[in-house]
Amino acid sequence: MQALSRRATLGLSASLLAAPAFGQARYPDRPIRVLTPWPPGGSLDALQRTMFEIMSRDLGQQVISENRPGARGTLAAQFLVQQARPDGYTLAHHHLSILRHPFLTRQPTWDPVRDFTYIMQFSGFTFGTAVRSDSPHRTLAEFFEAAKRNPGRMTYSTSGIATSNHIAMEDLLSRVGAEMTHVPFRGAQEGVTALLGRQIDMVADAQSWRPQVESGEFRLLSVWTRDRLPSFPDAPTLKELGFDMVVTSPYGIVGPRGVPAEVVDILHRSLRKAWEDEASQTIVRRWDMPREYLGPREYLAFAQERVAYEREWVARLGLSID
Repeated sequence: MQALSRRATLGLSASLLAAPAFGQARYPDRPIRVLTPWPPGGSLDALQRTMFEIMSRDLGQQVISENRPGARGTLAAQFLVQQARPDGYTLAHHHLSILRHPFLTRQPTWDPVRDFTYIMQFSGFTFGTAVRSDSPHRTLAEFFEAAKRNPGRMTYSTSGIATSNHIAMEDLLSRVGAEMTHVPFRGAQEGVTALLGRQIDMVADAQSWRPQVESGEFRLLSVWTRDRLPSFPDAPTLKELGFDMVVTSPYGIVGPRGVPAEVVDILHRSLRKAWEDEASQTIVRRWDMPREYLGPREYLAFAQERVAYEREWVARLGLSID
């Protein structure tokens, strides 16, 4: 009797093991954290935190933003590649520097396509070029003509070497046949201060110039988005100026390599719902943030294509962080 009872117990245990799906909790069953490699504050932080609050309600679990600034915005990617499990509970804000980083160093880092699970791209940065309002150059064409007459003497600032706006400016200059001196700073606001102090000739960066353009201290010569900005309707896009370029340094959310397709689908649906929510779009409109939505397949395809551009320009400019 005892032996029969034991065999029955073993049989029941085996049947349960053979059908694990019945005992598994539905994703998500605990909080999700999203690592952001920038300090808190600003339009990006406001947008993401709003989206994550909406996702928390939608998924029934907290979606927590965790800031990990430093190391040129690579700490979140480092954690995904080195420590995160591909279970959908650790995600990261993903940006173009992550695609570019492996080409800037001889040290092993990651494969920018294969080592991440691409979930959703949603926005980017609003770049533009601005000069002092008392500058003699009233258009970008006039500015570039002056730069061509004075090779290397005119200056522009960005928030760092090998940033998206640095590479985009060098791309622009190569197209017009001009040469300028790049003045990199640790942050975009330092460039604004330098322009106010007449230490440089132009700022080529994200919206750090906004308050000075609004006050009339700066003149916005161009914006790098697809369309003109509602806040600054007189500033032309690069496309309108004859450059087939849109530069928004788009960003999104990724996981480590190997996140299951069904988990990616759940996250994508919730992220898209949060992105399209009126609370999120209010922030987008307030800051003139570009709309760069891509689903998982399209986001992966964008990364695959963009890697070639990043590799080419890092090599062309001889950029290195070693």
